[in-house]
Amino acid sequence: MIEVENLRKTYSGFTAVEGSTFSVPEGEVFGVIGPNGAGKTTTLKMLAGLVEPTGGTARVAGYDAQNPEMRKHLGFLPEESPLYEDMTAVSYLQFFADLYDVPTAAARERIHDTLDRLDLEHRERPIGDMSKGMTRKVAIARSLVNDPEVLIYDEPASGLDPLTTNYIIEFTRELAESGKTVVFSAHNLFHVESICDRVAVMNDGRIVARGSVENIREEHGQTEYRVYTTVEVEGSVKENGHYRRTVESMDAVEETRELAASAGGEVADIQTHTPSLEDIFLDLAEDSPDVEGRP
Repeated sequence: MIEVENLRKTYSGFTAVEGSTFSVPEGEVFGVIGPNGAGKTTTLKMLAGLVEPTGGTARVAGYDAQNPEMRKHLGFLPEESPLYEDMTAVSYLQFFADLYDVPTAAARERIHDTLDRLDLEHRERPIGDMSKGMTRKVAIARSLVNDPEVLIYDEPASGLDPLTTNYIIEFTRELAESGKTVVFSAHNLFHVESICDRVAVMNDGRIVARGSVENIREEHGQTEYRVYTTVEVEGSVKENGHYRRTVESMDAVEETRELAASAGGEVADIQTHTPSLEDIFLDLAEDSPDVEGRP
């Protein structure tokens, strides 16, 4: 469980995060998205207790995020996560299990169970000889070695091939289904849309939209109807042998049908276009001052 209230962070007069408020219950994947410099990573680091807030509160697993006791209940995966390359995956994970005082037998079982779930072979190979995808799986396993209630993943699939990326995305969803609270940040909005229960869109340090993807789409998106006619009508463009007129209501669809009929033609096709999260994100990034009422 995560509770954030009016969270704020400034650096020498520059506001990196301003007034963030949200909560994440157990069993949910909560996405945090935004352009570079939006305040995403600073927010995640404040939740992980690595950056001290200037104002507001952040509680993670029932603890203040700055309380060292909280870290026993947290698994954190930063975007860049260098590992000890001379160690094998098993010895590396056992080392971190020891830091968390996980009993040896429980640690051994947990390590191999997690590596099995991640389909990581060659776990006795030095980490320095592993591929990027394999090392990322080891880093994910490290975030789970203490069996935390809360996971914070910053770009968990960054730079990985599509097959490994899909595997990690599916694994993240499984973690939430097992009851863990997951905060997830990624630039690939398709992945965010596919696994996140709710999303916060950040820009210029502020949350400019939050809620389920469907709710955000209803509030900030606009469904379009692409009407293809056999003759040219007002506002249409030629496309693939027909004329396409894009409208935003069923009344306008009917108007297009009437215009085509009066010109001696007909409607050949009607396609509904629902904006993706990326479409909405781009609009919000451009219009965020208006969304939050900033000057």
